[in-house]
Amino acid sequence: MLVDSLNLGPVSPFDAAAIILAIGMAIIISSWSENYGDPSDNKDLLTQFRGAAVAIASDEKIALLGAIQLLFEGSMYTFVILWTPALSPNDEEIPHGFIFAIFMLASMLGSSIAARLLAHNTVKVESYMQIVFVVSSAALLLPILTNFLITPSKAKGGGITFAGCLQVLDFCVFKACVGIFWPSIMKMISRYIPEEARSTIMNFFCIPLNIFVCVVLYNVNAFPISVMFGMWSIFLFVASILQRRLSVIGFIKSVLSITPQFKCRRQETLTL
Repeated sequence: MLVDSLNLGPVSPFDAAAIILAIGMAIIISSWSENYGDPSDNKDLLTQFRGAAVAIASDEKIALLGAIQLLFEGSMYTFVILWTPALSPNDEEIPHGFIFAIFMLASMLGSSIAARLLAHNTVKVESYMQIVFVVSSAALLLPILTNFLITPSKAKGGGITFAGCLQVLDFCVFKACVGIFWPSIMKMISRYIPEEARSTIMNFFCIPLNIFVCVVLYNVNAFPISVMFGMWSIFLFVASILQRRLSVIGFIKSVLSITPQFKCRRQETLTL
């Protein structure tokens, strides 16, 4: 509406979003009280990050979880930049707003699926996330395959192509994986990372993530778009391997925790 009906320009939705964010900021500042945490545990920033580094180095589960989050979020942030040139390589006119709305619906569907999966105790988050990472890896590989299987059009302008329509469906699958990822990764974070150091450890992983994403986006024009999708597809497949390793470690830990209890109950039974 802002772009087509009111003719306010292509960046007008972002300007409107800035106004809404400013209103939200004013409401939060006026109604929320600051949470300063425990004053007895007042550590400087360097000490907190040093403790986070020690926790990551001493616990393989935390290191794996951080690497998994780094790889997936990196692909997700880069996808935001890549999907438009992927769908309109020859400056085709594509309905950006409609496609973005479809992506958001796909993400909501993924979150609903994750909620149902997490509600069942028999379904392990470490198990189904392996499938999610493999599917997301395949989803980012499809734009490369369409370039080989479907002859790309050289005509400038026009509407979205058949290959573009296929990629929209494919990207919806990826966005559904994104919707599954967020509640699932938070479940694993709450399980494997201690609450007292959780925020510091996650911020520790944000440093290489943001640096890596900035480097990739700064050099996005230096590589063909197929190379970018291929790189992130490989990274997501690596994330599935790391998730498999995390699942194995979690299973071994659960078995070791149950074994002493089983031995104790067996001794009690033999005594009786």
